[in-house]
Parts: sequence; structure tokens; C-alpha cells
Amino acid sequence: MTLRSLFVDFNSYFASVEQQLNPALRGRPVGVVPVLAETSCCIAASYEAKALGIGTGTGVAEARRLCPDIAIVLADHAKYVEMHHRAVAVVDTLAPVRQVLSIDEMECELTGRWQQRERAVGLAERIKAEVVAQLGECMRTSVGIAPNTLLAKLASNMQKPDGLTVLETHDIPQRLLALKPSAINGIGPRLMQRLQSCGIHTMAQLYAAPRELLRTAWGGVAGAEMYDKLRGQWYGPREAVAKSLGHSHVLPPDLRNPAGAFAVLNRLTQKAAMRLRKQNVYASSMSVHVRCRHGYGGNRGQMMGDDRAAHIGETQDTAFLLHTLEQLWHSGLHLLAQPVTVGVQLHGLVEAGQHTGDLFGFDEAAADAADAEGVPQLTGSLSARTAQKIEPVRDRRKLLAAIDMLNGKHGKNTVYFASAQAGLDHAPMRIAFNRIPDLESER
Repeated sequence: MTLRSLFVDFNSYFASVEQQLNPALRGRPVGVVPVLAETSCCIAASYEAKALGIGTGTGVAEARRLCPDIAIVLADHAKYVEMHHRAVAVVDTLAPVRQVLSIDEMECELTGRWQQRERAVGLAERIKAEVVAQLGECMRTSVGIAPNTLLAKLASNMQKPDGLTVLETHDIPQRLLALKPSAINGIGPRLMQRLQSCGIHTMAQLYAAPRELLRTAWGGVAGAEMYDKLRGQWYGPREAVAKSLGHSHVLPPDLRNPAGAFAVLNRLTQKAAMRLRKQNVYASSMSVHVRCRHGYGGNRGQMMGDDRAAHIGETQDTAFLLHTLEQLWHSGLHLLAQPVTVGVQLHGLVEAGQHTGDLFGFDEAAADAADAEGVPQLTGSLSARTAQKIEPVRDRRKLLAAIDMLNGKHGKNTVYFASAQAGLDHAPMRIAFNRIPDLESER
């Protein structure tokens, strides 16, 4: 096993970007939140805040109790994406970036003489120094160097902030044993339960487990692959095929009512439809979820809610998706009081080359494509339409392409379906763990 992976992890990324762009925040405890409300929680915290016990998931009220002077900052994901692209460019000038794993993580492959420990460490030190020189003093990184990506990522977490850790053959498994299995990306609560049912509770037990037992715990070949990865076997990035896309949003206090939640869901649906067309894929099913906060006293804060889903054929048509949203909403979601979080997910994505068009040359029969006289219009009042009133596919595609072009050129709210009016200034860009938003289509 040789050193082949150099893993770069930006420390407290969101909070660090905020501190770098706003000098007044430097050296201060900072909590980054999705919405400015006392009922919100931190999605990131600076190291000054972490030292006081404030971290991801800490409620704003609790953060203020722990640190009355904490700076609560509204997340601005566009800034984080822009800094991410700058960071990738800086690292790539010194070592080609093989894969970007998240907004704050990237990996470089070490080849030839760079696999020697001294050279690899020297390269990591230059990367760390160049990142600070090009991006700013707050943009610190922790780097892990190891025989493969999984071990390099674990190494990057061993010394934070601003660390540099090397795991070589003779370090394995001893230096892993102090970690919890959940330190491995992908081992969440459900998989941990399966591991425990197989008698695996610690990293030592995970490492010692036979290959076939891990196959059983993972339910397939992924378990055998984990057996090899823990022992340093090299592997390349697996091309991921997206099976779904969607958006969710924590509602601000003034929109925590059925009307406000529905307006934001409209906005999320329109964003998701635009992404379908941007990625040139079609969705074959759609789901909507609403989460509410229930309970009083000791139970206050418990999140409950409901989900609704529907098969929709293969579509990327905004109006048809909005019509489906209305049907799902009125199937019971509209009765949920005090909604806090809403989301839309489009499933069963089909690439355009494999898309089967409508047999009769019409777009989806339920699309809101025509008024009573058959004239196409953008409207916020969605109701069932007969197939006879639907515009031909070629015309609707031109209409949607024109809407996307106008929004891309002049801003996301240049042309929109009126049903999203109340939620127009909400549901901004959000960064998922493994997806970097496209600024052109989501800004």
C-alpha cells in the first residue's frame, strides 16, 4: 500500500467564509443559520463557537445562552459556491483535483514520486499555504494523506483545525481504533443498527469482521468493498447516477401557515423543474413533504409531518408539476397546522435520450397550459385541464426554454408562475452534502 490519496477538508467552511468576507466576524463566535429566527438552528459554527459547545444543530436560543455575544449570520449559499470554485482552482494548480466530494472537500491523486511521504507532506503544506495566500487567512484546511480516499478522509478529521495527518501501512489499523464506525462517511443510524445486529459496535470490531459478515451488514457488495477499503486497497471514484433531485426549505415565522407553505412549495417546484431541463432529464414521480412542530412543555420541538407522492409519467414541464403539487397538497397536507419545513423531490430521473414522448404528440394532459379559450398563459390558479386544450409539445418546450433563458439572463424572478408569488423571496439556493448548486440556474 502506497500513499495515493491527498484529501483536503476546509474547516468550518460556511462560518470561515463568513469570517473571511466580513473582517468584523473574525475571532468571534459565529453561528450560520438557514433562517433568522430564534427557533432556527445552526448549520455551521466557527471554531470560536465550537469551543463554547455550539455546533451544527445547536438551536439559536441555546447558542445565545451559551454565548450571548455570538454573531448569528444568515447563510448565503451563493458566496459559499463561489468560494468553493476558487478553492478548487487554487488546489488544482498544485495537484490535479481528481474528485470533489462536497462543497468543502476535494481529493487529489498522488502519482510517481509524489507517493513518497516527504514529497506528499511537502505538497500538502504548499497547498495549505497557497489556499491561505489566495483565499484569505480564515480559509484553513485539514489535509489527510493515505493509501485511499476513505482513509485519507479519516486522516483529515484527526487533527482540526489546520491539521496535516498521514496514515501509512504500518499505522493501520491501530490509528483507526479510537474512532467510532460512524466516523466513516455513509455509516448512519440505520446502517449502524444493522452493524450492531451483527455484533459490530466499535471500529476494532468493524475492522476484524470477516468480509462475508460485512456483506451481510451492508446487504451486498458494498460490505466487501468496505473490508478492502479499511485495509488500504486503492479504488477510483464511482460515477454516480442521480436518481432524484429536489429542494427543501425551513420556513420563516411569517410563512409558517398553510398558505405560506404552499407558496414556498410552488417556488421549490419551479426551481426543481428548471433543474430538470438544465440537466436534460425527465422525472417519473414526485413527492412532497411537510414537517410541523408539535407538543408543549417537555415535548415541545418534536417534529412531525406527512409525505405525499404520485407517479407522473416522464415530464420536465413546470405547469404539470405544479398541477401535481396542487393535487398532493390537497390530499391532506393542507390540513397540517404550523408547518416548519417543506420539500419537493422528483424521482425516477430519465435521461433525455431514453425519454419516451407522449403517444399523441401532446404534453402532459394535466398541465396548466390553456385557459377556457385555449390561450396559453402563466397563472397561479391551477386546475385540471382536458387533453384537448394542451399545446403541442414543441410549443410548450419553446415556452419553457424561453422562460429559462429569461430567468438565466435577467434573474430567477423575471418570469414565474404566479402561484409562487407569496414565496418569491424565499427558498433561496441551498447546498446539499454531495451537490454543488449551479449558480446560473439557481441564483
